[in-house]
Amino acid sequence: MKLLGEAVVRDLPPARLPGGFWAAVAVWLEKPQVANKRLCGARLEEARRLPRPGAGRPRGTGASPTALDAAWEAVCCSSCRRELGLLPASGLGAPPQQEVEVLLRTVVPKGSLPAPAQEVVVKDVFNGTVTFLPLEQTHEGKYKIKNCNIYQIQLLHTKDNEWSLSVLSPSPENYISDGILYPKITWLGNELLTKLAKWSVETKKCEFKNTLSLVSVDRYNNTYQNLKEKYKEIVKVWPEVTDPQKFVYEDVAIAAYLLILWEDERAAKGLSRKQSFVDLGCGNGLLVNILSSEGHPGKGIDVRRRKVWNMYGPQTHLEECAASPNNLYPDADWLIGNHSDELTPWIPVIAARSSYSCCYFVLPCCFFDFHGKFNRRQSKKTQYREYLDFVTEVGLVCGFNVEEDCLRIPSTKRVCLIGRSRTYLAAQGTALDDQRAHYINSRRSCRMTMPDKTEGLHSSENHLAAHNVRGLVAGREGPQNTAGEGALICSFQPRGKEPIRNCTTLPQDFVDSVVLKVANLLLSGIQDLSGTSDAWNRGESLTLSEIATHLNEDTLKSLKNEYGGLQTLLRNHHQVFEVLNGRVYIRDWREEKLPSKKKPGVLAKQRVSSKATKTRLCWFDIHHPHGCPLTSECCSYAHGIEELRPPPGCAKEKLCQAVRTGSGGLQDPLGALHFI
Repeated sequence: MKLLGEAVVRDLPPARLPGGFWAAVAVWLEKPQVANKRLCGARLEEARRLPRPGAGRPRGTGASPTALDAAWEAVCCSSCRRELGLLPASGLGAPPQQEVEVLLRTVVPKGSLPAPAQEVVVKDVFNGTVTFLPLEQTHEGKYKIKNCNIYQIQLLHTKDNEWSLSVLSPSPENYISDGILYPKITWLGNELLTKLAKWSVETKKCEFKNTLSLVSVDRYNNTYQNLKEKYKEIVKVWPEVTDPQKFVYEDVAIAAYLLILWEDERAAKGLSRKQSFVDLGCGNGLLVNILSSEGHPGKGIDVRRRKVWNMYGPQTHLEECAASPNNLYPDADWLIGNHSDELTPWIPVIAARSSYSCCYFVLPCCFFDFHGKFNRRQSKKTQYREYLDFVTEVGLVCGFNVEEDCLRIPSTKRVCLIGRSRTYLAAQGTALDDQRAHYINSRRSCRMTMPDKTEGLHSSENHLAAHNVRGLVAGREGPQNTAGEGALICSFQPRGKEPIRNCTTLPQDFVDSVVLKVANLLLSGIQDLSGTSDAWNRGESLTLSEIATHLNEDTLKSLKNEYGGLQTLLRNHHQVFEVLNGRVYIRDWREEKLPSKKKPGVLAKQRVSSKATKTRLCWFDIHHPHGCPLTSECCSYAHGIEELRPPPGCAKEKLCQAVRTGSGGLQDPLGALHFI
């Protein structure tokens, strides 16, 4: 065996080795994506203790050999088994353990290529080694060891509290790397070895489960890649101010997870019909759109309509209204709470009351109790872990078997809680009603931070609702969603329609005047020299406070009512301004950074080919003393009305008419920047 890399590990009290070494190996076995970001994960197919090659007859689990038996037979026939230390020792020094633990695992890469690969993993606890033997199949369907890519991780006790951790290979000169399933041999001897050494002596334990523990990793990977390819175009035309790279792909990942979960449920229950759903607090509605497009009937409910809703097809049903615990959904198979804020603890309650077959999926984010903000009780836990335990407890009280899983999404809050089965029979549901009511009322006795919106409730209404708690929580009969039913819990108030305070609802004339005022301040020192592109000048820069001194009192007062004030308004006008570290500049589009790994010559082509280009008039072409720094072919904005294109989903005639008739016509070209 030839050494690829070696690390010295000091095991200071309390001692962690050799147990810590096997815990680190388990991470590499079960969650290889933690170390190798090009992997999606791994699936352990089978594990069993088997005699060493030559030590006796392999023990099968039944009359017919399994895949592990066939793979182990290939290992026993391998020419390098002696070099790997897998043969039984002889003589007085023979180890008492003539068996090793053998695992068959499938390694799944990210993306569709290359295909998943299988390997045999041999854990020899007595000798402190774990050996990885890649498999390939012959034309006859039999397993064969891929001798060139075998490697072994070894732990040796050197002296006192010092241990040696090393990576070895029988033939490193023949190692063939694809950079994904088979990383470079230098990576094994450096990166992987460093991580294993660190994990071996770590005392910190993760308080969450492995990612994707409830679904098949390779099926999830395939579904995610298909959905990502199918819905990637929406990133280019995302109309919201939020980052599409985060929110689009996060919803794609959640949708992929739910689709696999629901597919497994249909297989387990023998269902042919796809599950229906209701997404409470659906936000941008993309998750609803994806699930509906994949054939699942459902709808989303949110207190505020988003601009992106207009982009979805007729199959996506979205409602702008406030959700309440009083609302039941007896026809829905699943309730979804994806960052549902105040409704998060209520979703298990609503699901339990809606129907016996109703399930739920919640992805908690902000910390809310039934009646207000969630207050911590246990200082030994993180607030996030304590809140997850609280929402889990709610599900248990409501009679659900609550399962926890960790999603692969670009968010720090990625633990989901799932209730897809009950702890009681349908006929026993009445007994759970009092239990739910008592539990919810008990949470009211805690000292909670109440939202400001509850301060206006009259004491008589609180008193009446408090007497109605038991009936409303337990009640399943009678009309639903009626005005006389009142609030489910006296202190719960559905969130009202959120005011939009990001400067987008300010009068257009007011916004145009501020933009032109600030631009003139920055360009005040420019003189029209030659009119050529070489003479183009962006003017000077000013701080936000310096600009504010030039605005009148009424203007400043209006801006103070908006989140971010002047800075938000200027950043909304990305075409014109650049705000960096509190200073405002006129944007120079010639200096915009190219996307990584792109050639300079493709920038103009990328801009012009996008469906979102030429949908607005170029501010510089109209207002800057030197015009636009880019030519018409390279500029993403229209140089003149004749170049205007319709935005996605808008007729060109309607677009041009809007320019000509008051919402930014020829008399007010600056306003034309905002007519869509």
